[in-house]
Amino acid sequence: MLTPVLQNLLILQDRDLKRHALESQLKAVPDEVAQVERKIASEKAAIETARTELRDLEVRKKSLETEIGSTETKLAQYRTQQLSIRKNDEYQAMGHQIELTQAAIAEFEGKELEVMYAIDGAKARFAAAEAVLKANIAGHESRLATLRERDANLRAELTTAQAEVAAARTPVEPMRLRVYDRIAARNLPAVVSIHAGKCGGCHLKVSSEVESAARGKTVDPVAQLPTCDQCGRIVYWES
Repeated sequence: MLTPVLQNLLILQDRDLKRHALESQLKAVPDEVAQVERKIASEKAAIETARTELRDLEVRKKSLETEIGSTETKLAQYRTQQLSIRKNDEYQAMGHQIELTQAAIAEFEGKELEVMYAIDGAKARFAAAEAVLKANIAGHESRLATLRERDANLRAELTTAQAEVAAARTPVEPMRLRVYDRIAARNLPAVVSIHAGKCGGCHLKVSSEVESAARGKTVDPVAQLPTCDQCGRIVYWES
């Protein structure tokens, strides 16, 4: 049968393990939130990249329209000037200039047509990508809300667990508490049973003296907290 000291320590350990688990879960939440936020930022960046591609094409189309308009104005001026030319060589030179200008307009119009086709393709790609990416973002934001709710719940549970730990520490004598705290600071669980002559924490064989103390065969009050020869955990005999 376990001594009252060990019973109290096992109760404390149970509360401590619960608190420790909650602290570990709570500590992991900010990293998970950061990961989800990075995913949201990546999805938004992808949408913006697709939007920028479309915007650049539309700017290019506008530029070509301006070029065409400007060149057509020059063509009209050249034709007007040609009508007033009397010398044959000057007339032919202006005619050549008009042909070059017409060719430039045709080239601009060809480029404009290519850009228009590219815009249609970019619009289709953008619409499809935007739908998928926005759905992904919605999923990530839902996950983010869940994580924030989890954070709040864990904090509430941790507050309760800390209160339970404080309550469980009260029945333990200060000397025993110091021993437990020292061990628990580096090893949890700090209190383990002996199985087949081996420590339940490090799984190494304990000495006959420790096993005898754990069985309660000594009368030394300090022996109420026998410790493993190897890892220093408090050990007890579980019949």
